[in-house]
Amino acid sequence: MSTDNYMYFAPMVAAAICLALLFMLLRSPSLPQDLPNDRSLHSAPVSRSGGLAMVFAIALTGPLFFYGVGTWLSLGGVLALVSFADDWRSLPFMLRLAAHVLAAVALLYYQMPDLPLPLAALLVLAIVWGTNLYNFMDGADGLAGGMTLIGFGAYAIAAWAGGNSTNAWFAASVSATAAAFLLLNFHPARIFMGDVGSIPLGFLAAAMGVYGWYSATWPAWFPLLTFSPFIVDATFTLAQRAARGERFWQAHREHYYQRLVRMGLGHRNTALAEYVLMAAAGISALLLLGAPAFLQQLALAIWAAIYLALATMVNKKWASHMAGKQHDSA
Repeated sequence: MSTDNYMYFAPMVAAAICLALLFMLLRSPSLPQDLPNDRSLHSAPVSRSGGLAMVFAIALTGPLFFYGVGTWLSLGGVLALVSFADDWRSLPFMLRLAAHVLAAVALLYYQMPDLPLPLAALLVLAIVWGTNLYNFMDGADGLAGGMTLIGFGAYAIAAWAGGNSTNAWFAASVSATAAAFLLLNFHPARIFMGDVGSIPLGFLAAAMGVYGWYSATWPAWFPLLTFSPFIVDATFTLAQRAARGERFWQAHREHYYQRLVRMGLGHRNTALAEYVLMAAAGISALLLLGAPAFLQQLALAIWAAIYLALATMVNKKWASHMAGKQHDSA
């Protein structure tokens, strides 16, 4: 059996391990619970350790089936440990941020050591932001799991088309763990991902995206468009909160997807709407890979206009929603 044929089994194994571990985690009452508070969208305690199953499934599958992904697995594992400690004890923001920065620096040092320093510094910021935005967007049933399923699925197809079968099957394995996770995370969620899952997955998404550009597997815009539903929501929300002088790193309920849930769309319909947007972005990114440069630029401009229109629409509806609530309480 060739190496490629051997890797065919990786997604199935990863999904099976993840699902088995998820059921084990559900039976453990001692793991961290996500207790409802004024920033939550759920009303009952839910285990927030589902990411442990995803991380272990990826960590166990990687060495068995793949060669060359050790750096991603090692750094992602370190971030998972830090994040699990944060799920338990709420570590200081600066300590978590330092771990994210060190992981990004280590990634570039070991995998892309010949980059000019200014570009390397910019990529460190991009990787750190990619690591964190996944955590910011993990606040509604099925959302982060869906982005992982679709986003890494697009990575798998693009890597395969680019001739990198190892990265293709590795990305497919990450996508498969998300499919298993969604069986228990789609509304009504029985388990949440938690920082232990969202932070390593955000790092993997950013690391694979940057390395794919570095290795000429895809252009720089490809991972940005593929994960644009998360990137745009988190970035727009951060910018607005920062402009208002708020502590943007603290938990809140101001993301666009959170506003949709709170305005009555609900977890299920919000997730389904986001899945359509994620799929459209991923498919569009894949179709544009072989297109002429002018067509790629035109498509990216159209996507920018789409996101601006969506953000404007949600902002207006949110302002009307809040005005109605204030009127009702008066």
